[in-house]
Amino acid sequence: MNIDKVLLLLIIANVGASIKGFSDRLFFDKYKFQIAAINRGEKLRMLTSGFLHVDYIHLLLNMYVLYIFAPVIIIKLGIIKFLIIYFGSLIAGSLLTLTYHKNELYYTAVGASGAVAGIIYASILVNPGMSLFMFPLPIPIPGYIFGVGYLLYSIYGMKKQIGNIGHSAHLGGAIGGYALLLLVFPNAFLQSTFTVVLLGIPIVLLLVFGHKLK
Repeated sequence: MNIDKVLLLLIIANVGASIKGFSDRLFFDKYKFQIAAINRGEKLRMLTSGFLHVDYIHLLLNMYVLYIFAPVIIIKLGIIKFLIIYFGSLIAGSLLTLTYHKNELYYTAVGASGAVAGIIYASILVNPGMSLFMFPLPIPIPGYIFGVGYLLYSIYGMKKQIGNIGHSAHLGGAIGGYALLLLVFPNAFLQSTFTVVLLGIPIVLLLVFGHKLK
């Protein structure tokens, strides 16, 4: 697959910043997401944390998923709209994390997962017929089924604090990708009505009942 130059630069930026963070703790601590620091006014961390990762597995997984799903958006909508969705989803993930963990001053997070989640959701809306292979299932899962399941799992993960995973960033990024895709490509309402409505239901439920997650 020929990779778009801007997408390649985005992946290089993630890899470069992450590798720098692996060996330079001061750099990592300066740019990671941290509630107390953001509350002091260091808002840039909400963006820069999306270019840092915990380890090589975390980095490679996010970059691989981005490499697979990003071309769906770029080919259909162009690079500018892709970047709007990517960075908008990253910030949406940070905003939901900040809101949900606002009283946990030492809460920290890193990773492009919010941005990548947004790209996945936008891709599903652009191409609702896509199928995803999920280990260990031997058969492909329709994209819209994966989308609903992912949202519900993220909501459950936030409630139960499952694992060392930023479920709030994943969920915020997915919601950001959903909303921004519809903003920059409103034809999705007509072309993928069923998928738009189906993926929108968990989001509406979250907005209505989100205050009960804690």
